[in-house]
Amino acid sequence: MVELQLRGRGIVDERVLSAMAEVPRERFLPEDRRGRAYHDGAVDIGEGQTMSQPWIVAATASLLELSGDERVLDVGTGSGYGAAVLSRVAAEVVSIEIDERLAARARAVLDELGYPVEVRTDDGCAGAPDRAPFGGIAVAATAEDEPPPALLDQLGPGAALVCPVRREGDERLRRFRGGREESLSAVRFVPLVRGTRA
Repeated sequence: MVELQLRGRGIVDERVLSAMAEVPRERFLPEDRRGRAYHDGAVDIGEGQTMSQPWIVAATASLLELSGDERVLDVGTGSGYGAAVLSRVAAEVVSIEIDERLAARARAVLDELGYPVEVRTDDGCAGAPDRAPFGGIAVAATAEDEPPPALLDQLGPGAALVCPVRREGDERLRRFRGGREESLSAVRFVPLVRGTRA
């Protein structure tokens, strides 16, 4: 996975590559889907959600350009795999999941494997203002038109927010930093759920 799917497709951050090699992706999947853990694609985790393709997880972590001492916000915990990877390249990770069942499952696996991630069950669009500012924010669901303003407000100076955004049917991974926006690769994510919990 690391050599072919990641390094072979332009992921060069050695800390991210090391984290991707270390974190056991299959442990974050339901048992009947673990055979697909290292396939080059997203994997269904139930509750209408998916675990992102390995390249997407690595690209998102790389685009945050973390040095290792940051507090990072992860929006859309899902399986918990992305948060586990981030916990290997950042000092602290706060992860928010709107679905209580997914949050409970992710929290249990992260705790069992020893990844120090604070998992919250809440509306990720509101972020975690009590823990802001963040040295990076990763969003694992597609926002319509723009990322939630509350998330942009919680970025620390020079920090990046990486989020899939759909505009006029075009869904792309985008990086927002210092008032600037970069359009990156075409992607496909589940929609970002706002407001009430699922």
